[in-house]
Amino acid sequence: MPQNEYIEEHIRRHGRRMDHEERMRKREARSVHKASAVAKKTIGLKAKMLNKKRRAEKIQMKKTLKAHEERDVKQSTAPEDPNTALPTYLLDRENQKDAKALSSAVKERRKDKAARFAVPLPQVRGIAEDEAFKVMKTGKRKGKAWKRMVTKATFVGEGFTRKPPKLERFVRPMGLRFKKAHVTHPDLKATFQLPIIGVKKNPQSPMYTQLGVLTKGTIIEVNVSELGMVTTGGKVVWGKYAQITNNPENDGCVNGVLLLSK
Repeated sequence: MPQNEYIEEHIRRHGRRMDHEERMRKREARSVHKASAVAKKTIGLKAKMLNKKRRAEKIQMKKTLKAHEERDVKQSTAPEDPNTALPTYLLDRENQKDAKALSSAVKERRKDKAARFAVPLPQVRGIAEDEAFKVMKTGKRKGKAWKRMVTKATFVGEGFTRKPPKLERFVRPMGLRFKKAHVTHPDLKATFQLPIIGVKKNPQSPMYTQLGVLTKGTIIEVNVSELGMVTTGGKVVWGKYAQITNNPENDGCVNGVLLLSK
């Protein structure tokens, strides 16, 4: 018998106490008071971790209770064909629909809405800061190497002005700055060179997004006014999102795919 299973072995041989269920019930009833007392006395980082854990447990419990409540709830729905006229005696009789089916329909609708902008590259390789930034030792005090040079392709706006050298934290080299991208239209199967308006989101880190780092999988906004795209209302579309599909620092150019709503 393994060393850590002696309790289970004892239960198999001799059974449990006669009042075992009652003791467990009382222990479970007292557990909330014990947890409350512990939460009141805990301070510092342990308190933050404990509160985060308790909050997650409460959210999960509320979701479970809500799911159980929705199981038998009935809701009225409109007639299948709104153009069909109903007799007077049937106006107050509406079809009943289970709320669980309704909630599942809402979830499906949300899923479809989220899938409207399905990106070509849903997952990308993570890039460590050591790979993206190179330590710079400049000035008299070279021991304080607090500057970083960005080794990836970047985008900066038209009116960008560098900070004074003493205050600059990240240096973006001129040779790695890109202003245009080769964007492929998925429906037309054609590629256009379009100016970049900005970096919407870099999946690596919010800091990379703020610096305008262009890596594989980054969502950028490009100017598509020259393509002649219009909305349903007849207005000319000026900016659209695209995802970068290559490694710009290796290829020397930015290639991407235009994200179109389905």
